[in-house]
Amino acid sequence: MPLLSPAQTTTTAVTIFNNSAREIKHVYFSPTDQDNWGPDQLNNTVISIGGSFTLSNVSCNAADIKVIAENEDGCFFYRIVSCGESGSWTIANDAAPDCGS
Repeated sequence: MPLLSPAQTTTTAVTIFNNSAREIKHVYFSPTDQDNWGPDQLNNTVISIGGSFTLSNVSCNAADIKVIAENEDGCFFYRIVSCGESGSWTIANDAAPDCGS
C-alpha cells in the first residue's frame, strides 16, 4: 500500500470518559495495525475517576486510529476510532484490561 501524502491527513477528536474505578494515567495513539505507540497525550494530566478528557485535532492519515489508555495499575484499554469524526469512549468498570498476564 502506498504511503499517504500529507494532503490526505485528517484530524479527529475523541473524548475519553473514565467510569472505571482507577485513574487513567496515560493515553497513546497508534495506527490500528501496529503497536508502535506515539507519545503520551495527557502530558502529566490524569483522567480521574468519573472524569473526562478531550483530545482535539488528532492527526490521522488512515481511516482509523487506535487509542490506548493506561490506568494507575499499568493495565491497558484499547479503542479504535474513525478519523475525521469526533467520537467518545467510555471506559467502564466492566472493561477488560490488558495487564500483560
